[in-house]
Amino acid sequence: MARRKKGRDISGWLVVDKPAGLTSTAVVNKVRWAFDAKKAGHAGTLDPDATGILAVALGVATKTVPYVTDAMKAYDFTVRFGQSTNTDDADGEVIGTSDMRPSDDEIRAALPAFQGDIMQVPPAFSAVKIDGERAYAKARAGEDVELAARPLFVESLELSDRPDADHARLQMVCGKGGYVRAIARDLGQVLGCLGHVTSLRRIWSGPFELDDAVTFEQIESLARTPEIDALLLPLEAGLTDLTHLPATAEGAARIRNGNPGMVLASDADYGELCWTSHQGEPVAVGTYMAGELHPVRVFRL
Repeated sequence: MARRKKGRDISGWLVVDKPAGLTSTAVVNKVRWAFDAKKAGHAGTLDPDATGILAVALGVATKTVPYVTDAMKAYDFTVRFGQSTNTDDADGEVIGTSDMRPSDDEIRAALPAFQGDIMQVPPAFSAVKIDGERAYAKARAGEDVELAARPLFVESLELSDRPDADHARLQMVCGKGGYVRAIARDLGQVLGCLGHVTSLRRIWSGPFELDDAVTFEQIESLARTPEIDALLLPLEAGLTDLTHLPATAEGAARIRNGNPGMVLASDADYGELCWTSHQGEPVAVGTYMAGELHPVRVFRL
């Protein structure tokens, strides 16, 4: 018999303003412990030195993680020109230097090449798997890591500040799977001056913004107390980028059993991915077809 998971049946989203120096997994583990929750997961990894939005789902809300992971995200980051590192950030070993420094106009002129649908090679020190092993594990062992370019959609990439000749601050909005470190690396190569990331902050992720976030100190101070539950956002907070379709009573019953069920009229397009609820309770995510929702994920609270 399988061992039963310990912890509470509690569901919802906790939006954490992740501090530097912690892995995303460490934050999730801390949140799970603080809420004494059976299940937890996050919607999009942040590097240990990165800060900002890390959305953590508890309980049934973990079923909505893909809809936040797949959503657009925004980053504020600083590039250091004149040096490349083996990790593409300030923690790595310097492997190349240049005396060249780009002008503001040269930076702006280079940015359009990194917007729209692009192909990006992830950093060697990344969580991408090669033959079942993480790339960073191979890189740390001194192996040569060759990763294939992957598609990425970049909605915008803008120069926001130029503190000095060595540094540029940029903001980027992109889709799933983007590596800011790779943007800094490739921008430095295009400009002929090399470059790496020195600071990175995720400022929003899908429906979640910094105004929604709680600090690590708040989590620690309220851990294992009844008051901590007030920090949670509801499960449906992770679904606000999808169209909402209220279900009829009969439709909700059918959908909960995994069958197509009737939903109330809306502007949803045929085949659109939507979510449905009944009497204020989330029921499922599914595909809208001719007045019915065909469930993909059913929520059993």
